[in-house]
Amino acid sequence: QVQLVESGGGLVQTGGSLRLSCVASGSVGSINTMGWYRQAPGKQRELVATINLYGSTYYTDSVKGRFTITRNNANYTIYLRMNSLKPEDTAVYYCATSDYERPRGRYEYDYWGQGTQVTVSS
Repeated sequence: QVQLVESGGGLVQTGGSLRLSCVASGSVGSINTMGWYRQAPGKQRELVATINLYGSTYYTDSVKGRFTITRNNANYTIYLRMNSLKPEDTAVYYCATSDYERPRGRYEYDYWGQGTQVTVSS
């Protein structure tokens, strides 16, 4: 079992910044990819950014150039630096882990955090 604890969400104005953190604990030895999904009210959960064990990253188009995902492999922690936030970034952000180097979808993520709320006011 892997436990994930997210932190760093909050309320920010348009154009502001936040940094999310996610710490993994437990049976972390098999983790390869760690990433962030988000879910806005009434919408499906969508992939935001991922980073694998080798530092390869992925970003969804809507956050490219504004969000940066980083990782500390020593303590199984990932960070999501979010700049130039927009109201459409408002969502619950979930941390997730996968044993795959290039997960193809949500079904290849094994563990999920409880989520942290990000609200961007206009």
